Amino acid sequence: MTSYSRLSQDSRRDRILVVDDSPDNCYLIQAILEEEGYDITIADSGKEALRHIDLSPPDLVLLDIMMPEMDGFEVTRRIRDNTKLSFTPILLITAYDSPSVAEGLDNGADDFIRKPMEYDELLARVRSLLRLKHSVDERDQIARQREDFVSRLTHDLRTPLVAADRMLNLFQQEALGEISLEMHEAIATMIRSNRNLLQMVNTLLEVYRYEAGNKTLTLHPINLKELLKEVVDELAPLAEEKSLTLKVNLDPQGSQAVDRRIVGDRLELHRVFTNLLGNAIKFTDAGDIVIEAYACPAGTDGRCPNGDRDWAVISITDSGVGIPPQDLQSIFYRFRQGNHKRSGSGLGLHLTHRIVEAHQGRITVESVVAQGSTFSVYLPLS
Repeated sequence: MTSYSRLSQDSRRDRILVVDDSPDNCYLIQAILEEEGYDITIADSGKEALRHIDLSPPDLVLLDIMMPEMDGFEVTRRIRDNTKLSFTPILLITAYDSPSVAEGLDNGADDFIRKPMEYDELLARVRSLLRLKHSVDERDQIARQREDFVSRLTHDLRTPLVAADRMLNLFQQEALGEISLEMHEAIATMIRSNRNLLQMVNTLLEVYRYEAGNKTLTLHPINLKELLKEVVDELAPLAEEKSLTLKVNLDPQGSQAVDRRIVGDRLELHRVFTNLLGNAIKFTDAGDIVIEAYACPAGTDGRCPNGDRDWAVISITDSGVGIPPQDLQSIFYRFRQGNHKRSGSGLGLHLTHRIVEAHQGRITVESVVAQGSTFSVYLPLS
């Protein structure tokens, strides 16, 4: 009989961890699988199995359910709870009279086989799960390569864009010679377009840093009131250009929430509120934009993430075009663009969502078409 794959794609044998407290069962399975060319490791307890997996994750785990101290269900749960592990198929070994197969599959196992095991059935199930393992690994590798390519491409694009911005500014300042009024207008348009593209590239680069797990936050105590006032002051001229009124109401409930500090990355949170307020200005043609910050105390019922800690809630409400109901569920997805003519690249809100999550927070949105939207950010208070 020819096995599915005696050698995996990286020219090494597939490694299988056999976990059973019965030496006879282990030796039998080991003899069968080694004959097929697999590399077998034996563990006689759940604790030993987890130690092997931490040191050198296998390609497949054959796991007996009934073991002393730590049964197969607990081992399965711990394997699935370990987010650092790549996908590892689990084949449960159970007795014929055991009613516990459903529990094992619910806990994260991928397949099961009953004792006494038949030779052909054991090999067929092992081959099937290893095919699944190889398929998932190949998919993950392609995804990593794609993300790495985009990240590198985005990083490399920044250099010529920054250089172009500096050169265009020199032209605009007439540092390289006098230019006509028409040229001033043309260069101003080029500068705006170049900066929009540079901003998009920077946002894309940040998105991939978060998704690749390469983003490191610099956490410090932050005065929320100072941060929000800074963002409002920076974007106020944009609102004035459209004759919009910015209403800032920090701590309307008198809870002094904004006088308490949150722990976070100031630059990243600045990016969050700049993006949300900037969007509110962008999609509002008349009326008001209200920025509020208040406390959501521990034990408060309602929309707070949970009731065992205090939260700061920052909401930005506009009177703009609103968001259709069918778009609300996917508004924080990557590259999810709205249907409005002023919609951007679909990256800003996705990055905002990523940053808030990285701060152990939550972001929500409520909207009515032609009436406006409210984005609320929940951040844990120190």
